[in-house]
Amino acid sequence: MNSTDNASRHLSIHIDRTVDEVYASASDPANLPAWALGLGGSIKRIDGQWVAESSPMGRVVVTFVPRKELGVIDHHVTLPSGQTVYNPVRVISDGKGSEVVFTLRRQPQMSDAEFERDADMVTGDLNRLRELMESA
Repeated sequence: MNSTDNASRHLSIHIDRTVDEVYASASDPANLPAWALGLGGSIKRIDGQWVAESSPMGRVVVTFVPRKELGVIDHHVTLPSGQTVYNPVRVISDGKGSEVVFTLRRQPQMSDAEFERDADMVTGDLNRLRELMESA
């Protein structure tokens, strides 16, 4: 365990698309499988919830905050254990494009290696989002 048990890391990427375009795509749960590999290859709306059955963590439920102005696409991921992880995400203006900022929070009892692994996964997800948005 590390002395920075509750540390956060801000991971960001520039995307050559407008805030509105990036927000519309990234905030739609149906689009998650195309870029957020940590949630698995598919997501379905089941009984009013977005459920990823085949995530690497098992069955997870993803709950986004209601649509908001200012590019807020925060979401909660409920793990099979019942633990809920809060993920703050913002899409902000960056010149003619956008910057997507994901705040990765170290979970209790998470090792340095696990935190780095999560950071690498989120960075990969952000890169895939950029590739999808810029190739559209």
